[in-house]
Amino acid sequence: MTLTIPLLDGELWWGGAVADASAMPFHAGTRHSRDLAHHSGALGHEGGQQNQSAPVLVSSGGRYVASSSPFVFTFDGGVLSVVGGDVVLGETGGTLRDAYREASATFFPPSGATPARELFTGPQYNTWIEMPFTPTQESVLAYVRRMLDDGMPPGVVMIDDCWAVDYGVWSFDLARFPDPRGMVEQLHAWGCRVMLWVVPFVSADSFVFRTLEAAGLLIRDASGGTAVRRWWNGFSALLDLSNPASVSWLCDRLDALVELGVDGFKFDAGDLDHYRDDDVTVGGYSPVEMCEAWARVGLRYPFNEYRACWRMGGQGLAQRLHDRPPSWGSDGIAGLVPALVTQGLIGLAYSCPDMVGGGELDAMAGVVDQELFVRYAQVAALSPMMQFSLSPSRVLDEERRAAVMRALELRAQLRDEVVRLVDEAAATGEPVVRAMGYHEPELAGVTDQFFLGADVVVAPVVERGARTRTVQVPAGEWVLDDGTALSGPGSVELEVPLERVPVLRRAATTGR
Repeated sequence: MTLTIPLLDGELWWGGAVADASAMPFHAGTRHSRDLAHHSGALGHEGGQQNQSAPVLVSSGGRYVASSSPFVFTFDGGVLSVVGGDVVLGETGGTLRDAYREASATFFPPSGATPARELFTGPQYNTWIEMPFTPTQESVLAYVRRMLDDGMPPGVVMIDDCWAVDYGVWSFDLARFPDPRGMVEQLHAWGCRVMLWVVPFVSADSFVFRTLEAAGLLIRDASGGTAVRRWWNGFSALLDLSNPASVSWLCDRLDALVELGVDGFKFDAGDLDHYRDDDVTVGGYSPVEMCEAWARVGLRYPFNEYRACWRMGGQGLAQRLHDRPPSWGSDGIAGLVPALVTQGLIGLAYSCPDMVGGGELDAMAGVVDQELFVRYAQVAALSPMMQFSLSPSRVLDEERRAAVMRALELRAQLRDEVVRLVDEAAATGEPVVRAMGYHEPELAGVTDQFFLGADVVVAPVVERGARTRTVQVPAGEWVLDDGTALSGPGSVELEVPLERVPVLRRAATTGR
């Protein structure tokens, strides 16, 4: 089916792929195209991406386009063109919120489930940047102990790549982790939960590979041979997650780790570009269906995290933004708010803005931009989830570290509100992080602020060296973080020293 949709006067659109967030909202002057089946683009967008996507677009004019399968969409010349098998155009006659709620109820209704509450109530600590490819029991415990001794609150500890014997051999490498049960018990005693990094890959030419190949649990390529694909850590085979026997094999190993005391898993990879249209699988899955099958594994484990995901709106899955460079541009900190908003508008309410400071290892290997680290921490502190890897006390001077601790204090003050919104998302499907136009149509074009629920507005600082910023105040009565009363609609110019992130709270809850 093909839809040709002239844009309404002033109409703005969001959705499709999180990778395109910095180009949103799409408008009459936009030239942009995206093939959701393959994450390829044209008309001003180059290449693919490694983050979340879904077959839904929503507009400030109360309209939406949605489907149960991938489609290709193009904005050009004031017209939205959509090509897909079962795509539909919905028209509510209302607002962005109306469009989202109807699309959600019809195509990705809320499941009633959330990820584990601990993912929201405390920070997350990921070992990746501090010890890439080299985690050991000793270094993990020392890393966490240093965080706690520095005054950081207990949180979820994610042990990243290379804790296991090999890819596909999901048991602790006893040379590095001689007493994994004891390590997990110690971390629990410190008030922390424990997650382990896993991928749907199996190292080629290994005993596990040969066993799984013989059992028919691996993807085959078009020639009928076992597919071996290059990914960022080398060459591996891929589990055929369309085969219930493959899923059962994997979950048996993950469940054994849970019995050891591990709380859950960081499910990495599963990107569309790891799969091919002509792959031979038991279920005949396409790349998007294989990506979705990987996400469905995580539904068994409340402690979960995904970076790549197809559909799954309304489900209890934690969704992290793709690794960001330590940049002030749209690929880095300036792109965080648009990306978090886009995650929410495709149904993924439980979002995390990557590791504080950016998670791209090579870029973080040099001198840390301390101002960027602080401003990044402020965005993360007011997001559903906040994840550290670099230890603030190791990379920041006293002034910047104090600013990060202030952000953590602000997060603690809003913790109950965030948890309430998480529970609300599970019941209603509404995002936790919301576009300004979601509750204030006149502010639909504002992309550097966001609503946290309906009654809190966050206006983070994402420009290098900025010590003032303009904040757009929605209609109604508001109280600024310094106690100043404000009436909207309007704008206000604020002083924003390094330790401050402007937060507005509605003076009286109106049930919006």
